[in-house]
Amino acid sequence: MSSLRAKIQDVFNEPACEQNRGKDAKARKEGCSKPLTPGAAAGGCAFDGAKIVLQPITDVAHLIHAPLACEGNSWDNRGAASSGPTLWRTSFTTDLTELDVVMGRGERKLFKAIREIQEAYGPPAIFVYPTCVTALIGDDIEAVCKRAAEKFGLPVVPVNAPGFVGSKNLGNKLAGEALLDHVIGTAEPDDAGPYDINIVGEFNLSGEFWLVKPLLDRLGIRVRACIPGDARYLDIASAHRARAAMMVCSTALINLAHKMEQRWDIPFFEGSFYGITDTSEALRQISQLLVKKGADPEILGRTEALIADEEAIAWKKLAAYRPRLEGKRVLLNTGGVKSWSVVHALMEIGIEIVGTSVKKSTVGDKERIKQILKDDNHMFEQMTPRELYAMLSEHKADIMLSGGRTQFIALKAKTPWLDINQERQHPYAGYDGMVELVRQIDLAIHNPIWRQVREPAPWDCQPAVREELPSTKSETATLHAVQEFAGTTADDFGQC
Repeated sequence: MSSLRAKIQDVFNEPACEQNRGKDAKARKEGCSKPLTPGAAAGGCAFDGAKIVLQPITDVAHLIHAPLACEGNSWDNRGAASSGPTLWRTSFTTDLTELDVVMGRGERKLFKAIREIQEAYGPPAIFVYPTCVTALIGDDIEAVCKRAAEKFGLPVVPVNAPGFVGSKNLGNKLAGEALLDHVIGTAEPDDAGPYDINIVGEFNLSGEFWLVKPLLDRLGIRVRACIPGDARYLDIASAHRARAAMMVCSTALINLAHKMEQRWDIPFFEGSFYGITDTSEALRQISQLLVKKGADPEILGRTEALIADEEAIAWKKLAAYRPRLEGKRVLLNTGGVKSWSVVHALMEIGIEIVGTSVKKSTVGDKERIKQILKDDNHMFEQMTPRELYAMLSEHKADIMLSGGRTQFIALKAKTPWLDINQERQHPYAGYDGMVELVRQIDLAIHNPIWRQVREPAPWDCQPAVREELPSTKSETATLHAVQEFAGTTADDFGQC
């Protein structure tokens, strides 16, 4: 537990962001974001965060050493996609019971589970995750993993991120530390070249990275490791031989990119593949970093030619949507890299941003938003469901882009909504992804269902009464009965 405490303290001391570099030594230890309070697990615990980062490594067996509920609550919690192996979709757990805890059988049960996985599936590696229960009873996960690795001849990686140590974001960073301590640098590639890069913090949600990789392939740039989206164990083990890196989500894995730069001299920059301009700028910076590390400068010219071709195609496709979306107001209730990259992408086609959440954003993310929006009046740290509903019901936004947890607020306010978080069904990265994002926004805003649901309900509108008097006594009695039942008077009839 003392080693875990030291690791957590080391994660808090993260000097990698641009703002931190200008601080004094004491302030620099506060890291890129405010310190995480152990036990503050709102939005997900540390175990959940670690599993999110590592589960997209698709050929690895992910074994949860815990009672069954821990694995059930975290399995398949993101829409990451795989181009090959499916082992990561299989749920493995030691299913610890009360009797196992009382009798001290946790470590033996873990060793047996590792053996069964190795014999049945033969994976290149097994990742073992302790949780609150197994950490509190003192199971020595690292010792068991070391013994199993020697016995079965495969890497068994302890991911020491029990839920009680902090929030999901802390778990993200502890997962990066596990890769640094046990995986990266453990395999030497035989094909390292001057155009190898790493993409860090890209999760390949809905297959988004597959829209970007063809662009890099056309430039002759090889992705040595995409961490973690659609990754393979050996790719990550040899990631230390890349020449440059791009950081996509600094909130999650800034510590990984920073320490790889320190240990293996792999320079990195933080960029985004959301939007036309940001995608082009990311390709430029990748090429420039490779040239600084010894690549042929001719790649700069090929990059500009590729950008010119792709931008022309994308802008031609987007031209059809601009008249329909220009001036439309969007509320973004998300965080991290999307809090500024999506803002920039939407403003490029004339959409107005009425607000963007910065709850999960770093200092660098917030600075980018200020530069894009020219002020911080549209940034909000946190907005309660009541405030969100009031803003949408007052028609201050034409659509809300957020995660699934707030979709019902928009639906209750009868406002179009589009999923922009990890559960989304469409890829939005790269040039083609930007066109798809705009297309989905257009479909949502102009869906005829919104006109229909905003109309008064049939029971709120009473049918008009004929001007002539009822011809019979029975018709008069019927009319009075209907009026009494509806709680109206004759004067009210015919009005909505």
